[in-house]
Amino acid sequence: MRSDWCDLPGAGAALWLTPKHLCKTRVILYIHGGGFAFGSPETHRAMVARLALLTGARAVLPRYDRVPEAAFPKPAQDVRAAWDALRQTGILAQDIVIGGDSAGGALVFDLLAQLCREGAALPAGVFGLSPLLDMTFSGSSFAENTKCDVLLPAARAAEMADLYLQGQSARHPRASPIFADFEGAPPIWLTVSDSEILRDDSRRFAARLRDAGVAVTFEEAHDLPHVWPLFQNHLPEARATLSALANWINALPPGQAGES
Repeated sequence: MRSDWCDLPGAGAALWLTPKHLCKTRVILYIHGGGFAFGSPETHRAMVARLALLTGARAVLPRYDRVPEAAFPKPAQDVRAAWDALRQTGILAQDIVIGGDSAGGALVFDLLAQLCREGAALPAGVFGLSPLLDMTFSGSSFAENTKCDVLLPAARAAEMADLYLQGQSARHPRASPIFADFEGAPPIWLTVSDSEILRDDSRRFAARLRDAGVAVTFEEAHDLPHVWPLFQNHLPEARATLSALANWINALPPGQAGES
């Protein structure tokens, strides 16, 4: 696996991961999580490298500005800039798969909602690993799983939201993609654990997407930690989830010449 830092034109530094046996034109654009304050391409490098190996695709992990220096919507604007930069290099939208975890999932699905709203060329597919989709924290799992979620402290969620939103409404569809419109979206793959406080974000989101006619694959795991695929060096369940995700990516249709 080759690992290189390269600037995306107009979007700043990004980590590129290229499998030794590259077999596809596909690119995975991956947006790391971390509550809009933590995480980096480096923290997610190993997990995304495994996914790149399983799919034979290149992966790119851009940096984005984080709180407290950069609040909503600046991180989302950085993610849009990364998408636009990939497209400007000549990569077909249909050859890109977008994915993210936790807060990165919020940024990923905000990007998708923007593209759908604009009638722009869309990626081949989008995936979310334990994505944060509702900054109002209205899902029942937020209370039901408070004691069994071993990674996310429900008591600190409001603090995180305030730090990120800086007075903006948590119901804004760019902050909480569960309130956005995804009509015409490409296939979407979601996974979450039944013991997470964010469980109902994905459950309700999958239901809304299906109502909008979007093809959704939703896999709910049992009693696993938030974004467990990160622990792919230790948990067999993490490796199994990445394999299932890779199979889904590999089944997506490739881009077509002449695409706008």
